[in-house]
Amino acid sequence: MTERESSKLDLLREQILNGQLSRRTVLKRAMVMGLSAPVIAGLLAACGGDEDETADTPDATNTAGTSPGAATEPAPAATEPADEDEDEDDATATTGTGSAAPTGTSATTAPATEAGGGGLLRLLWWQAPTILNSHLAQGTKDYDAAGLCNESLANVSADGSLVPRLAAAIPTFEDGSVAADGLSVTWTLREGVTWHDGEPFTAEDVAFTFTYLIDEATTSTTQGAYQAVESVEVIDDLTVKVNFTEPNPAWFGPFVGPLGMIIPEHIMQDFVGAAARDAPFNLAPIGTGPFKVMEFRPGDVVVYARNEEYWDAGKPFFDEVEMKGGGDATSAARAALVSGEVDFSWNLQVEAAVLEQLADEGDGVLLPIPSPNVERILVNFADPNTEVGGARSEPTTQHPFLQFKEVREALTYAIDRDTIATQLYGPTGEATTNVLVAPDAFASPNTTATFDIAQAGDMLEAAGWTGSPRAKDGVEMSILYQTSTNPVRQKTQEIIKAAFEEIGVPTEIKAIDAAVYFSSDAGNPDTASHFYADLEMYTNGPSSPYPISYMTSWISGEPAVDISQQSNAWAGTNETRWVNAEFNELYAQAQVELDPAVQAELFIAMNDLIVNEVVHIPLVHRASVVAHRADLVGVEGTGWDSNAWNIPNWTLSGS
Repeated sequence: MTERESSKLDLLREQILNGQLSRRTVLKRAMVMGLSAPVIAGLLAACGGDEDETADTPDATNTAGTSPGAATEPAPAATEPADEDEDEDDATATTGTGSAAPTGTSATTAPATEAGGGGLLRLLWWQAPTILNSHLAQGTKDYDAAGLCNESLANVSADGSLVPRLAAAIPTFEDGSVAADGLSVTWTLREGVTWHDGEPFTAEDVAFTFTYLIDEATTSTTQGAYQAVESVEVIDDLTVKVNFTEPNPAWFGPFVGPLGMIIPEHIMQDFVGAAARDAPFNLAPIGTGPFKVMEFRPGDVVVYARNEEYWDAGKPFFDEVEMKGGGDATSAARAALVSGEVDFSWNLQVEAAVLEQLADEGDGVLLPIPSPNVERILVNFADPNTEVGGARSEPTTQHPFLQFKEVREALTYAIDRDTIATQLYGPTGEATTNVLVAPDAFASPNTTATFDIAQAGDMLEAAGWTGSPRAKDGVEMSILYQTSTNPVRQKTQEIIKAAFEEIGVPTEIKAIDAAVYFSSDAGNPDTASHFYADLEMYTNGPSSPYPISYMTSWISGEPAVDISQQSNAWAGTNETRWVNAEFNELYAQAQVELDPAVQAELFIAMNDLIVNEVVHIPLVHRASVVAHRADLVGVEGTGWDSNAWNIPNWTLSGS
């Protein structure tokens, strides 16, 4: 930061402390100055609560920087939490096992109100959902759409603490509900919860959900989060015990957050295994959540009605919800910020200058949410052009040139992360060389990147890839680089394409509609999981502060299950088709390690292996940016869960 920029920042802080600026004004000025998301969060925290704007932004100190599974040393040593964000409150409870357990908080509260009376709430998720069964989901938009109807035992708030949902309370080591040896956790469920059809919700439904998703023939996309679970035991109607195969530092992973939604046994008992894809529930789910699905047109819109028997008295406020899909991020931002066509817009991956202009034009509220998400490029280790049994990119094949590490390394030198982050993302993103950026204790300090076009060309030349197009031993280099349709992503593609072609690698860019790209349709060759290209790009990040399920994106211990391919309907979490025994060993140890210091070493080692072997190429650590109408109250962002995780609390000011 220059001296002039530092002076401007000091002046801004002084004006905030003197109470001269509203939160909205601070946010706009900070974006104009190009400040990073963490700095913006700190400035907003200093604002306190403006009398008429406190509902416009969540508590900015709730950053996604603490790991409830890894940040605290074991008792009774009473050491300080490691690598905590300096604005973070105590978000972990020290345990006697060397693991830190999330503290439980009561559900966040909205202003007192009676259920209903709020009319229609219009949501715009411009990547439209294609399925409403979260265990068959293919992207965030599917989880989010399912989450208005179905619920987990708990959600994860911005500071990493657990908020009980279908659970009556959060288990702890202190009360014995989490076993001292880390081999089990016992959950007590809320009384009086019913499914939308009036049937009672019980522990049997939790146990059934595990039976359903862990069946290999179900091809569940969430099964990676349950690999440590040995069994789910029903103690009584309101008590369920989750048993682990080994001590589990992430005991709070199963049945929590987007990957943990409970499904009804009485509806789904005949749709386990091979029949899973045929269940009517996938498009018309029955849940316990605040809203019931009334209409669903995949790739277009979901219409919900208020659940009049919702267990949380006085909620939800809105009578109907429309979650509309389609369009693009820029039009979504305009619809919430300027025209008022919608009340809330999701995932505003919009060029920084455009977003700033829209925020200035309208009355809507722009809300950057610190997140653990990274925009990255995936490298295909299989051959996308060779057909095996009617499919391509099968793990039995090898990519003709990306199988060679020296080629992959050379390509990284041609990628200008700083320009992409600065020009396209502005204050909502920063260049990164890590795929795992949060919690802080797990963020590697070891990775680096250099942008050097000449060096990239020299590396290919030294490896024997000569000429233009580059070729070696009869193999000619040519890249198909795909992603979803989005202005920022297409500009990112153009920057990288130009650099690749400068070093003699012809590159074709392909933009696929998000509803198609993130679809779970096994017959659709353009999905990200099919990966019928050489490179592909999207954003991903952990949904738990102990990110073991996130790391399933790279495991290959059980290739038939782990690796995306035709035989498992492309439901495997490993989309790159990369196989590495060292990574599998690190992952296996992280599943059972209770020592926080060793946990950090393991996750950093996994990150470094992914980056150094050029399996994923991290580009930008993104904030999650949303927008909503100015009088929408109760919106609380979190980087660990859905943007709509606490939608039962949303109301309108003055209601």
